[in-house]
Amino acid sequence: MSLLPELRYPSVPELVATARALAAHRPGLCTLRQVGFSRAGRPLHLLSVGHAGRAVLVVAGAHANEPTGGRTLLVLAERVLRDPELRADTSWHFLLCADPDGASLHVTPAPRSLLDYHLGFYRPAGPEQPEWSPSVLPPDRLPPETRALTGVIDELRPYLQVTLHGTDLGGSWVQLTKDVPGLAEPFAKSAAELNIPVETGASDAAGWPASGPGVRVMPGPDSGVPYPSMPDDARHSTWYHAHRYGGLTAVVEVPMWASDLVDDPAPHPAPEAAMRRLARRLRRDARQVERVLAEVLPRLDDAEGPLLRAARWGLELIPGLADDWIRTPPVDTTRAYVGSVDAFGRRLPLRAASMLLRVLQEADDRAAPGLEQLVVSWCEAFAERFRARWVPLEDQVRHQSRTVLAAAQYARDRAA
Repeated sequence: MSLLPELRYPSVPELVATARALAAHRPGLCTLRQVGFSRAGRPLHLLSVGHAGRAVLVVAGAHANEPTGGRTLLVLAERVLRDPELRADTSWHFLLCADPDGASLHVTPAPRSLLDYHLGFYRPAGPEQPEWSPSVLPPDRLPPETRALTGVIDELRPYLQVTLHGTDLGGSWVQLTKDVPGLAEPFAKSAAELNIPVETGASDAAGWPASGPGVRVMPGPDSGVPYPSMPDDARHSTWYHAHRYGGLTAVVEVPMWASDLVDDPAPHPAPEAAMRRLARRLRRDARQVERVLAEVLPRLDDAEGPLLRAARWGLELIPGLADDWIRTPPVDTTRAYVGSVDAFGRRLPLRAASMLLRVLQEADDRAAPGLEQLVVSWCEAFAERFRARWVPLEDQVRHQSRTVLAAAQYARDRAA
């Protein structure tokens, strides 16, 4: 009988409780140990399964608003326990949640709609994100979660690190720090079987070489970046730390709500004009949130809390990003890419507005009702524009776990 909790996104305490039960159930194969603390003193736990020499490290919870990974991690741990072949020559290690502080603030374990998801939304500012902080902070200022993660990599020297990510609305894609030949085929097959679109033009991977549809290989350290204003450069993230030991990282993204608009490879009829239009809308939406923020700040008792820090961080990115979209020719001219940029442009101000709204509702501020109306209208427009359809949680997890297992197999063959 499965030790997993009911079918929903598990909380960090539930992840730890389930991992502890697995370790108690199979003490000869499983160990659960603490590998560090968060900024607020919450423990970071690593579940290890098997004792073979080569290691795979699976990381969940690097972004608080991407909850599928926790569930996937538990399913994978149980799968490895049941299947001796998976651990015959490989040990598996699962970092239960890379950012437990962030997870404690994102409060939508079972969202029913994009609005429900955003009403409990939280994603930390860049310097507080464990995987991204090395790209925006000097080494002596890295948060303890980042140091714990890199410490685990230094100890295990994994041939593969897989970090489990997700998107609110869109499709599935994989980002690799080194190519893994063969991975694109099982990835695409899994997505097709589950009716999950493959995001062929993900703006997160703009301009990166394609190993196959939806599978992108990150550029080398000397290459340029498509959005020069963005500070969170993947090439300086913890994803590259495994390269010190000959390993690589795969980032597996899966959507909560799917949109078939993000896998359309047809050429966009006017990509540059579309990018200019999206940049104008991005600036306009940001100004609406900034006006509310400027009005309420003098009334708020705590202007430095995590929700406001994160909201301001997101808003500060927008002017430079809008300039990038206008000044830089599109690196991809497909409908899929323009659609991905459209979604990204909706997310940034919506997320800032959602986090600000939570602060105003907690303070019972008079500006809260008006901002809530804005969040409602943006969520409805987002869902309508992209024809959002819910991906059942079991399908999110099935696709993500299948992709992890395929990545482990093909990366092992690559390293052999």
